[in-house]
Amino acid sequence: MANENFDECVSFLIDDGLFVGRIARLENVLKTIIHKHGYVKNVSAALSETTALAVLLANALKFEGLFTLQLQGNGPVSTVVVDVTSDGSIRACANYDKAHLEKAFALRKNEGEIEATPHLLGNGTLAFTIDDGKNNYHQGVVDLQGKTLTECALRYFKQSEQIETMLKLFVDIPSDDEGSWRAGGILLQRIPNIGGKNVALEDIPELKNEAEILLNSLKQEEIFDENLSLPEILHRLYHANNLVLTKENKYQFKCRCSREKLLKTLRGFSENELSSMLDENSKITATCNFCSETYAFTIPEILKKLN
Repeated sequence: MANENFDECVSFLIDDGLFVGRIARLENVLKTIIHKHGYVKNVSAALSETTALAVLLANALKFEGLFTLQLQGNGPVSTVVVDVTSDGSIRACANYDKAHLEKAFALRKNEGEIEATPHLLGNGTLAFTIDDGKNNYHQGVVDLQGKTLTECALRYFKQSEQIETMLKLFVDIPSDDEGSWRAGGILLQRIPNIGGKNVALEDIPELKNEAEILLNSLKQEEIFDENLSLPEILHRLYHANNLVLTKENKYQFKCRCSREKLLKTLRGFSENELSSMLDENSKITATCNFCSETYAFTIPEILKKLN
């Protein structure tokens, strides 16, 4: 039975709205995603951390649509993609070369260790994409530079958004194959001209320093404590900082693929092109990268006119 204190993100304000924050942690969502793919531990860790970051970022948006976080690189892990919808649905996947990964571990003599996410991806990019469902897209891209995913994300906010941001991410690695992966994080931002209007300018540096110290005081055993709700954790951290909870969102795994969508795509090909896609069973098969669902079609079924 899933713990109700997990798979959630809580948004909040502190210091008279001077800082806007989010805290999140996931368990059942990650369990479902990783179970569907059977990733090796390092890939599961990278995907778990990236999913937690995506939830924190998606919750800053006031939109009805889709937020996508994508990491892409030339390392053993080539891509990690996480989709978060405004209605709380998450799907995620990773692509990696197992032989390349094993070779990298052998060269570094660190097999069995969990490497930081950027090390697995190598040189590449981190991209945020927003789709409001009305054919309006916004994308931000930054080079994947940093020792940790936290450093990469902070670099994006500093260079591309110019927003003061504090961030801490957590990944709880199960001790065996039957255990559950858990990930979480906390993020604070000072967004210019929003909130903190009653705070004296000379007090801001001290308040920022205090907020950051308290954020960094959050421990792994605390954020993954099943008996503590996220509001209770926030109260422990910021009860003396005029803490105000503003929103609570719950999350679940849900893929957006469907037989109908694939059928519509295949109907855009000519009969000759479809023939070249046939397998030994005279069917065209497609497997979703996100949920591993496999769909099979015959050419007559594809070419059949819609009523």
